[in-house]
Amino acid sequence: MPRCERKKADNAIYHVMVKSITEVPLFKRHDDKIKYLHQMREYQKIFKFKVYAYCLMTNHGHFIIDCNGADISKIMHGLNFKYAVTFNCIHNRKGHLFQDRFKSKMVNSDRYLITLSAYVHNNALSIRGYENCPEKYKYSSLRAYLGIEKDNTGLLDEAFIMQMFSQNVRKARENYIKFVYICDNERIKKELEFEKEKTEYRSERKIVVRNFKPEQISKFVAKETGINEMMLYVKNNKNARIIRALAALLMRSLCNYKCSDICKVLGNITQSRVSKLCSIGVEIISTGGKYKNIIDKFISQQPA
Repeated sequence: MPRCERKKADNAIYHVMVKSITEVPLFKRHDDKIKYLHQMREYQKIFKFKVYAYCLMTNHGHFIIDCNGADISKIMHGLNFKYAVTFNCIHNRKGHLFQDRFKSKMVNSDRYLITLSAYVHNNALSIRGYENCPEKYKYSSLRAYLGIEKDNTGLLDEAFIMQMFSQNVRKARENYIKFVYICDNERIKKELEFEKEKTEYRSERKIVVRNFKPEQISKFVAKETGINEMMLYVKNNKNARIIRALAALLMRSLCNYKCSDICKVLGNITQSRVSKLCSIGVEIISTGGKYKNIIDKFISQQPA
C-alpha cells in the first residue's frame, strides 16, 4: 500500500514521534538518550529549528519541533540515520532500528500546542517510579519548564510556550503546574522556591528564510574567512578545509540543499564527504571562536 504524502509547511510546528522496531529498544542505556539529544543539537545548529518540548522513553520519543523554515523530513531523516548508525556501532548490531518513517502532525492552534506540551511531559507517568513525579524524570523537558533544572542540551526554547501562561516566570510556572498537575500542585511548588534566575519570559517566533543561492554563500564565506573563493573547489588541502566546511554548512542550512545538491556545487565530491564537511562546520561554529555566529551574520546582512 503506498504511503500517504506527509503534510508539511515551512513555517509549521510539529508533534514528532520516533519509535524503534518492536524487538529493539530505541535507547538501551541512558547514554543512548544523551547521544540522541546531542546529535539532535548538532542538526539544530545546521538547520536552526527550535525544540519546544521533548520526552524520551525506552522505545520511542516525543518532540515538539518548530522547523523554522527548514524541511522537517530532512531534519528527522538525517538525524535518525545518524543515530541508527551510531547505535548499531555501539551495540554491535546490524539492520533497521526505527519503525518505518517518523510520525509527525502539524500543530494548528495555540490551544493544541499547550495541550500537546502537557501530553509530551506526561509520558513519564507510564515509567515505573515516576507515576506520581514525572518532574523527576531526567530525559524530559519538564524539569526546565518548572525551573527545577536548567536545560543542559542546548536544544530547548521553553519560553515560547511558557509565555502563553504568563510573561512573569514565577506566575507562568504556577499556571503550568495547575495545567499539567491538577491534583498535586503543592509538592512541586516547593521545589520551585529557590529558582530566581529569570523574572520574565520573552520569546518571538521568526521564520528563517531558506531560499538563498549557493553563490551568495560562497562569496560571503570567502570574505569572512579571508580565503580565496577558488579554494572551495580544491580537495585535500588543509587551507581549504575551513572555507569548504563553512560553505557546506551554510548551504545545508540556508539553501534547503541536500548533500547531493552540495556535491554538484563543490564538484567531484561524495555525499559522505559533504556530510563530514557539515560536521566539521558544526565543530567550527561550536568552539566559540570568530565563526560561532556566522549563520546569523549571513542572514542579517542579506536585504530584507
